[in-house]
Amino acid sequence: MGLTMKTSSFPLFLWMVAASAAVVAQGAGWKLVWADEFSEDGAPNPARWGYEHGFVRNQELQYYTEAKPENARVEDGMLVIESHQAHLPNPGFRADASPRRWQQRREFAEYTSASLTTRGTASWTYGRIEVRAKVPAGRGTWPAIWMLGTNIGEVGWPACGEIDILEHVGHEPGVAFANVHTRGHNHMRGNGRGSRLELPTATTEFHVYAVEWTHEKMDFLVDGQKFFSLKNDGTGVDSWPFDAPQYLILNLAIGGSWGGAKGVDATAFPQRFLIDYVRVYQQEGE
Repeated sequence: MGLTMKTSSFPLFLWMVAASAAVVAQGAGWKLVWADEFSEDGAPNPARWGYEHGFVRNQELQYYTEAKPENARVEDGMLVIESHQAHLPNPGFRADASPRRWQQRREFAEYTSASLTTRGTASWTYGRIEVRAKVPAGRGTWPAIWMLGTNIGEVGWPACGEIDILEHVGHEPGVAFANVHTRGHNHMRGNGRGSRLELPTATTEFHVYAVEWTHEKMDFLVDGQKFFSLKNDGTGVDSWPFDAPQYLILNLAIGGSWGGAKGVDATAFPQRFLIDYVRVYQQEGE
């Protein structure tokens, strides 16, 4: 899988030359600017990846661990994000927490998993972001390849903008979803923008999920097939906050507002989200 020269002993300079040559096949003008081929077994490279930690969003059931090999590791030339059933005490538990503080009201975590992010290590404005991956099966699983604006700490979500390159929910297997959320258009308002592609082999085979993002538009593709396009309508940041840097997230959620819409099959675990490579290309001048 990946480049044929994918090995930790292959000289970095020659690997970069080969990788840059390979981009010619991706389309005129694209140049490889960042990649992780997951060539060395062990922990994900900390120079590229950080972790989200704890209960994070969407009232999901998993507790994201940090640097735990049972939940995130590199082996056999790929990144493995693995979810497990658990009875993990929540260090943030507070019996008197308000209902709005759902993260604190949970005494235990039913599942553990991982969410890896390039926040603080790498971000991009425009480009082709592609990930070769195989998603897990099992009702309740919710793997995603997605991006958030680096200004989320200042403006919050969804004003920062969200680009969902891939979402897959286990209760609707064999469907790849792409979505884009902004302050003016998001699922909370009921006017989110996105599309779906029937992909029966999503859980049994690897596929290349990609977005090609410019100032004018975003095109979403699976194995080179475009199935959704969003144009910049020119009305401003409420509709298009995407002329600013975004960072990448790879995560496997369990349950939650969408992933758990039809419950969770507890007998289906553990489950693995497998990522063969991540590659980011940009055009000259970006």
